[in-house]
Amino acid sequence: MARKEEIIVGLDIGTTKVATVVGEVTEEGIDIIGIGSHPSAGLHKGVVVNIDATCASITKAVEEAEQIAGCDISTVFAGIAGGHISSFNNNGIVAVKNREVTKEDVGRVLEQAKAVAIPLDREVIHAIPQGYIVDEQDGIREPIGMAGVRLEAKVHIITGAVTSAQNIVKCAQRCGLNVADIVLEQIASAEAVLHEDEKELGVAMIDIGGGTTDLVIYVDGAVVHTSVIAVGGKHLTNDIALGLRTPKAEAERIKQRHGSALVRLVDSDETMEVPSVGGRPPTQQPRQVLAHIIEPRVEEIFSLVHRAILDTGYADLLASGLVITGGCTLLEGIDEAAEEITGMPVRRGLPFGFGGMKDMVANPIYATGAGLVNYGSHFTDDKESIFRVREEKVFDKVFGRMSEWFKEVF
Repeated sequence: MARKEEIIVGLDIGTTKVATVVGEVTEEGIDIIGIGSHPSAGLHKGVVVNIDATCASITKAVEEAEQIAGCDISTVFAGIAGGHISSFNNNGIVAVKNREVTKEDVGRVLEQAKAVAIPLDREVIHAIPQGYIVDEQDGIREPIGMAGVRLEAKVHIITGAVTSAQNIVKCAQRCGLNVADIVLEQIASAEAVLHEDEKELGVAMIDIGGGTTDLVIYVDGAVVHTSVIAVGGKHLTNDIALGLRTPKAEAERIKQRHGSALVRLVDSDETMEVPSVGGRPPTQQPRQVLAHIIEPRVEEIFSLVHRAILDTGYADLLASGLVITGGCTLLEGIDEAAEEITGMPVRRGLPFGFGGMKDMVANPIYATGAGLVNYGSHFTDDKESIFRVREEKVFDKVFGRMSEWFKEVF
């Protein structure tokens, strides 16, 4: 487990924003001590397409978090998303050496489950245990110490493009950061917004980001499905920019301030000011016009999500329904729209279970960042060597501060 008083940093590199969340592990739990956010540039549908622009956004977000937290950030847990993500379930079987399952046996069976043929341009990001079977006795969560001669593991394997993962690491390293681990973003978000009883009963969580909508399904407390839908909040912004003939930056502001996912929730006499393009004067337009633009795109997103859930075959096992999170879920009426389209009970997921700046982090836009901190707190000691300070970064900082001091003095 993570050490006491350890600083853990989650770096959410999204299509519309880069968010940095800093947590401190204490005996009582995790205290959020710093948050940084900056508009993202250099990503398209969750994938890095411009390293320099992405590095600039990361640097701004990290510097803001450092100032609030009052500490230097050297190591992060980074999120990964994008249409290149794919997943499948697989089994591994090994013989138990000494008729009692040990940690080594569990490690061997997980490695055996991961030993699948995948293309050379892809790599395994996660191999998440779903459950174990010891001598045909299934439903086992923790097999260590049990007597048996045959150990089987059911595992959910998530793969991604090697280049996408490498580009995330490269961007972080250019900013002087170590990457302790790369985590699938919906897995991270689930760590922050889902309750354990929801996972046990069966739940689907979707994280509607800027470029993608990420889906993860839990049944009997285990991950059984993950997928990525290449539609997100940025598509809403583009629709608004075209429909209202306004710059994209203004379209994003209008969406956040006046947007509604359902036309019926907007009064017919409500109006809003819409900036024009090319130096033309702003216009007053009915707010219902905006809702008429947003509602079809929201319907499309949840229709795709519902179809993806039905295709998995787990729809009838999701007693807890649907949990939605991500910045796009701040839209008025989006939970009602989701219920109508999917026919499932829906709640908006906010990060919970944190101390410190818990009110600031209790926002769906920080679900992934907070979840990465939560994930990092459970990072095992066998990977502890990754928690190291980059020596070159330390020397660079010391040299930079000395140079500034000499300039001020002389």
